[in-house]
Amino acid sequence: MKKTSTRLADGRELLYYDLRDDIVRDAVDPRPLDAVATNAEVRRDPLLGDSVAIASHRQGRTYHPPADECPLCPSTGGRHTEIPAADYDVAVFENRFPSLAGDFGRCEVVCFTSDHGASFADLTEKQAALVLAAWTDRTTELSARPGVEQVFCFENRGAEIGVTLGHPHGQIYAYPFTTPRAERMLDSLAAHHAETGRNLFDDVLDRERAEGERIVLDAEHWTAFVPYAAHWPYEVHLYPRRRVPDLRALDEAAREEFPRVYLELLRRFDRIFGEGEPPTPYIAGWHQAPLSDPRREGFALHLELFTVRRTSGKLKFLAGSESGMSVFINDVPPEAAARRLREVASA
Repeated sequence: MKKTSTRLADGRELLYYDLRDDIVRDAVDPRPLDAVATNAEVRRDPLLGDSVAIASHRQGRTYHPPADECPLCPSTGGRHTEIPAADYDVAVFENRFPSLAGDFGRCEVVCFTSDHGASFADLTEKQAALVLAAWTDRTTELSARPGVEQVFCFENRGAEIGVTLGHPHGQIYAYPFTTPRAERMLDSLAAHHAETGRNLFDDVLDRERAEGERIVLDAEHWTAFVPYAAHWPYEVHLYPRRRVPDLRALDEAAREEFPRVYLELLRRFDRIFGEGEPPTPYIAGWHQAPLSDPRREGFALHLELFTVRRTSGKLKFLAGSESGMSVFINDVPPEAAARRLREVASA
């Protein structure tokens, strides 16, 4: 992997990650851009104890542009985009409309490929490995920034999820606080250890592998399963078999196997609802340990992948119980979801 760092016209950082070492990235962004002005702030909810990002400047962000005006495609001819180069493998840049900025963290966009019509599932294993390398590199650099407490690499795919740009891409949030979801997992981890003396993540993975009925894919270094109390109609958690706190700690064997396993999961997701169905909308995100929490070494890095589509042509909306009280009601039994995801395995 070759990494090249440069700047866009407004001063934002742009990084190219290339498969070939002989690539030269010297294209300059000629756009007359003003410096990014944000008013992002983080406020603490006194009743729930969680943090909310206030970012009103995001109201003006690009919204569902036609393909020939996509800001994530390479620059060509007289049309200049966020990527000055005429082609690229993986590109990462600071978001022009960040939810978190300055003293309140950082937001980055990760373009998985220059091919506007592709998806992550269309990548080759080499390309997917390059994305993993970029995620790991960004985790390393962002974790070293003052004030960053947790790094979240994720992808939103599909208009049903709320994606405003159709180009295959994800994002990275560097939070200045521990996210509520991670805090709850850490609390459960501590309570379980106090009661049993064992690690909760290890016990969850051991249980799923022992029972088997919710296992979707069991490889040498990775295990994918539908959780016992899945919140979403089709939800898969992907764990490395050797527990590590974040992407930086993965060993080479796990890194080498990951592209094959993850691409297979994504391709199965697109086949859940049968032939002729539109691509399955999903959210996929890496859950990494907060950086300064003393419990971080017990945390288990894992990826959570889920869709809001519950059956053909129907979505799972967060209604009163889910949105109002955070109590999920799942229409698809986890065992049935796992069985379906095994049925649509690649031949």
